[in-house]
Amino acid sequence: MSEADPETGPRADESLSRLHARLDASRRGSVDRVLSLLEAVLSVGRELELAQVLRRIVEEATALVDAEYGALGVIGDDGGLAEFIPVGVSDEQRAAIGELPVGHGLLGEVIRHPTPLRLPELSAHAASGGFPPHHPQMHSFLGVPIRVKGQIFGNLHLTEKRGAAEFDAEDESVLLTLAVAAGIAIENSRLYEESCRRQRWLAANSEVTNSLLSGCPRAEVMALILNRVCANVSADLGMIAVPVEGTSKLRIVLAGGDEGERHHGAFVPMRRGYLGTAFTRTGACESSDIESDPRSREDNGRWSGFGPAVAVPIGSGGVVHGVLLLTRRRGKTGFSREETEPLEAFARQASLTMELAERRKDAERTAVLEDRDRIARDLHDLAIQRLFATGMTLQSAQRFVTHPQGEQRISRAVDDLDKTIKIIRSTIFGLRTHETVGEASPGLRSRIAQAVEAATTLLGFPPALRIEGLVETRVPALLADHVEAVLVETLSNAARYAQAQSVDVHLRVTPDRLTLTVTDDGAGIPEDAGYSGLNNLDERARAAGGILEIRTPENGGTAVTWSVPLTPEGSAGPSE
Repeated sequence: MSEADPETGPRADESLSRLHARLDASRRGSVDRVLSLLEAVLSVGRELELAQVLRRIVEEATALVDAEYGALGVIGDDGGLAEFIPVGVSDEQRAAIGELPVGHGLLGEVIRHPTPLRLPELSAHAASGGFPPHHPQMHSFLGVPIRVKGQIFGNLHLTEKRGAAEFDAEDESVLLTLAVAAGIAIENSRLYEESCRRQRWLAANSEVTNSLLSGCPRAEVMALILNRVCANVSADLGMIAVPVEGTSKLRIVLAGGDEGERHHGAFVPMRRGYLGTAFTRTGACESSDIESDPRSREDNGRWSGFGPAVAVPIGSGGVVHGVLLLTRRRGKTGFSREETEPLEAFARQASLTMELAERRKDAERTAVLEDRDRIARDLHDLAIQRLFATGMTLQSAQRFVTHPQGEQRISRAVDDLDKTIKIIRSTIFGLRTHETVGEASPGLRSRIAQAVEAATTLLGFPPALRIEGLVETRVPALLADHVEAVLVETLSNAARYAQAQSVDVHLRVTPDRLTLTVTDDGAGIPEDAGYSGLNNLDERARAAGGILEIRTPENGGTAVTWSVPLTPEGSAGPSE
């Protein structure tokens, strides 16, 4: 063995020291990177909102591999990019670039082949289509797929490795590890959002059901349905259209959100257009761009500026009561299956609840009518018979009374009993007259009662009301309008001029004539009052073939009698 060279000894020791230093630095770097990776995994797992999870994944990925730009593309149902989350590009740059990628070029290649892809120069790849104007230049590229439950959710892309010409195998390994953790975090976020979404729909369903069953008006409940649905699916515009009876059109009865006032009250075809098509379908009618959708050809101007849309029928059991449409502004993401499925179920449930509420109201009406029938029977069988028997007793006792004043008093009592019997019989008929169901116009008896009640405020006291005869069945609809107008005019006259202390309204219907008499105990109508309403009453009477009579009773005041024949000639006066 030769003796060591004294000059090479120190150099060898120095080389060994440098080698040990590089190894120690490499170990420390590896440990630091592993710790950074663990911290990134924990950071991604802390988030629950899906949008925050996706952005955190990109941010942690760019920091781990020291990339300048990063992005995560979410793959949609059509195989393209449904969502694109970039990091490293400023808001000004994004605005200058314009529309974000949809899955063509190199990104489309990564979608079609979901395997790790590492390139020193992305423009050299055959699938690269170049960059749009104002897009920052990028060279090195690293992309890995993100899987959720074995299915491809999206791809994570990084570009421009800082301090190196390209990404290395270790960068790829770190990114693949993060992608696995990202898949777990995305799945947890989806489960959380699904739970929150179900809770929101259950709360909305409960609120609508409680409102309907507590007797809230139908229009108010429909507005509640629209508000809750728009909030649950983050729609920018929502509307409800219902069929117009007797026509082939739909009417937009409710519209809320962006430009809602422009749509409210509009009429659209029942069988054509987007709303008409949705009304005739049994399921959801979806569109990625409602403005350019072929089904919107006839009314595409209505949807200017809007993109994704979904419409569902409101109905159950094959009966459609209307259609609910929701849409978002152009450029926003479309409605996912997770959003449309509960929407259809909610619309069906709301329709069922509305039908149950209507049936409950019908049952309540039936109970009221049955109770009225019972009261009418009791009045007829008990009250009238007793009054009639009392009258007969008084008449039979009248011949035993010799004093003239006593005989007159008994005669007046018998007359009063006879009038009372007529009033009770009129009340019985009113109790047995069934009210119209739904939103149809009320009967004449109800309209007269409402007019008398409304005059109470003007007069300062409630007028007396008597109604005799078959008012609901013998009076034609047009003549009923005249009667109501005459009564309102006469009561208004009594309040303005007569200064009466009492007013009596008597409507009597016989087989061939209708007579309305309004009597007050006031000062009458001054001759110089210039009141033109009486001329209108006279014209209405003559138009119906009748007469108007104004007289002064023996005890003072004014009695206005409006009488017309109940014949086809007399009931066919001109409409207002």
